[in-house]
Amino acid sequence: MNMTTALNNALGGLTAASRGAAVVSGNIANALTPGYARRSLELATSPISGNGVRTVGVTRHQDPVLTANRRDSDANLAGASALSDFYTRFEKAVGSVDDPKSFASRLTAFENSLTTAASLPDSKVRLDQAARAARDLADSLNTASEGLRQARSDADRTIGRQVDKLNQTLQDIEELNNKIPSIQNSGGDINALLGQRQVLIDQVNELIPVNVVARDNDRVSLYSDGGLILLEGQAARFEFTTTGETKPHMTLGNNLLSGLQMNGQPVRTNGDSAQLRVGSLAAQFKIRDKLAVEAQVHLDTAARDLIERFETAGLDTTTAATDPGLFTDDGNRLNPATVTGLAARISLNSVADPDDGGDSWKLRAGLGAATPGDPGNAAQLRAFGAALQDTRPVPGGLYGTGSMRAAELAEALLSKVGADTHAAAGRKTFAKNAKLEMAKIEAERGVDTDTELQNLMQIEKTYAANARLISTVDEMMDTLLRL
Repeated sequence: MNMTTALNNALGGLTAASRGAAVVSGNIANALTPGYARRSLELATSPISGNGVRTVGVTRHQDPVLTANRRDSDANLAGASALSDFYTRFEKAVGSVDDPKSFASRLTAFENSLTTAASLPDSKVRLDQAARAARDLADSLNTASEGLRQARSDADRTIGRQVDKLNQTLQDIEELNNKIPSIQNSGGDINALLGQRQVLIDQVNELIPVNVVARDNDRVSLYSDGGLILLEGQAARFEFTTTGETKPHMTLGNNLLSGLQMNGQPVRTNGDSAQLRVGSLAAQFKIRDKLAVEAQVHLDTAARDLIERFETAGLDTTTAATDPGLFTDDGNRLNPATVTGLAARISLNSVADPDDGGDSWKLRAGLGAATPGDPGNAAQLRAFGAALQDTRPVPGGLYGTGSMRAAELAEALLSKVGADTHAAAGRKTFAKNAKLEMAKIEAERGVDTDTELQNLMQIEKTYAANARLISTVDEMMDTLLRL
């Protein structure tokens, strides 16, 4: 080995050490950066300078299986969080057992007010209190139905925003797919672009769980778990029309709500054959098209039971068979064919509402009575109270085939809502813990700052050794020149 070779080898060593220090510093700086994967410098013996060193490139270390498992936990948590938030919101709208404004509490208050009024039927104050308690009872169903409608409308609007984000993100991934090969062919470092693309794929994955397939030239293709081709050379294009303000009767089946399309073809979002199964987007469709619809049925069933109890034949002899009872469907008698959205329309019969031009004494005399009649006669008030105590089959058999009192139906409604909320919260907690565990495992296999600092110390020693070699060669050359 001559001095020129030694000098070239030492310079190559300095270059490699400098490049290695840059890689290590990048690893340490990005230890907590989302989407960043540990990088290492790949070195090889230079065939040109004898035993010198050359930099082959920078390798990005990523475990595709671990990444796929972590993305699966991300998608599960995104979907579980959306469902849990919906159930929590619905429970708040319906109210809990100890909430004085809940349907069950308002029903108890109305029942007690009838008993109180019956004990002193000539008291206008007590009759007014009974009428207002009845109105508050109807209002509690109105409020719960409106809260449910707003949650459903929010789900529809969220779908629109997520579809826009999905389209933009897929387009960005397509652009990176096209940019990465050109930069690589020109000798540039593509690792930063690979990390950026991974972050974008993670964003898509929270909306629609994806399977990543590697292609040539470091490109990737994306497929959903349900078989949708999200990206194969060209990004798919999704279409959705936001309705904004939904109504209980509006469904995907009657074409009053928009479905999802991909490249002009409909995407199945519900049922066993759904092409969207988990993830945030699937959860929002489930909320809008299934869960909110089922919840509305439960509210409408409670409203129907309440109206029908006071439309029972012979309960109020002052009314005709075609007249509405104490509770009405927006002022009309119940029509079993138009029950959908009934909870939003149920109201106290205006003839007995003192705050709506009616007379509360009609609770005592009868809704169709022309005069107050005997002020001491509490028979009609007791009959109204007994109507709430009667056991009746629940319309639709939502809570089994047995008959229930009005209070039992209210308790069953609140119990179901509470159980659904608790179950959804449990699934969210499980998904959150799974995500944290996967993130922990991924972090353990990511950048270890202790290891990187040890590598940096080794690089420092290597750099010093090569620098000493250059200094020695320089001294030797100076000696030769002085001879």
